Amino acid sequence: MSDNGMMEKEEIFSKVLRAGRRTYFFDVRATRADDYYLTITESKKFTNDDGSFFYKKHKIYLYKEDFAGFQEILQEMTDFIVSEKGEEVISERHQKDYKKDYDNETSENGEETPAEKFTNVSFDDI
Repeated sequence: MSDNGMMEKEEIFSKVLRAGRRTYFFDVRATRADDYYLTITESKKFTNDDGSFFYKKHKIYLYKEDFAGFQEILQEMTDFIVSEKGEEVISERHQKDYKKDYDNETSENGEETPAEKFTNVSFDDI
């Protein structure tokens, strides 16, 4: 068995966060010297045209000597995002009533005009 295979079996403590089609795995593992480190794995589900599916995985290895710096920057970045954009998710995928910018146009008098009121012109007509 490879060294990597042995490391994968040394799970000490694990948590899972399911988030839509993404799943995050947080695993505490042991080194050969029996010290601990953290792996964070993002697993994202994709569907093929034939209906079958597959997963893409990305993994981060985080060692104790990097915990403080990682935690500090992660906190700073998440605080920045929440202070700038709030906690509400702004996404077409997450909100059923989300409107794209081109869904509505503004008329000369400043009123919004639904895009479907415009005449659909075919290039065959020109």
